[in-house]
Amino acid sequence: MYEDRIVLTPEDILNKEFKLDARGFRPQEVDKFLDIVIRDYTEFIAMTKRLESQVTALTEENNRLKNELRKLRSNIEAAESASSNNGQVNNVDLLRRLSQLEKVVFGKNE
Repeated sequence: MYEDRIVLTPEDILNKEFKLDARGFRPQEVDKFLDIVIRDYTEFIAMTKRLESQVTALTEENNRLKNELRKLRSNIEAAESASSNNGQVNNVDLLRRLSQLEKVVFGKNE
């Protein structure tokens, strides 16, 4: 993904040999190589900044989703708890109604 934007590898830099001129290394050759190194470093810095911002955004989203998941789990637990409590209350109400119905049908004395 990023390999197409980066020209040099660490081995390329380490193994680079410049041709000697009468006064030492050829300045044009060294300048050209240093331009490539500068371009690569600039790209590395840009990539690092982009990746750091992505990490920050993903970390924030991850934290937000974790909090949302916690809330949803607590809501589910509360709903299940209320449902089971409502089921018991409904059963009690049903038994009361049945008892009242039996009293009406079979008489109040029994």
